[in-house]
Amino acid sequence: MKKVLIKLIRIYQKIPGPWHSSCRYIPTCSEYAIEAIDIYGVFKGGIMAIKRILRCNPWGGSGYDPVIKEDKNEKIC
Repeated sequence: MKKVLIKLIRIYQKIPGPWHSSCRYIPTCSEYAIEAIDIYGVFKGGIMAIKRILRCNPWGGSGYDPVIKEDKNEKIC
């Protein structure tokens, strides 16, 4: 399922349209979605991607916003 979803996003990236050049974040929302789904899976990565897309609006933020990679070895006291 993960590979299928990533493939669909890659197809979306190749479709010409006015919305592709207006992403406010680096990496773009579609690249963020691919990375989040690849790292966290379809469910958690998909939710992260949806939240990112909702933040990408004229009143939202902008700039560098990478996928946060959890360090599973890090312990919280």
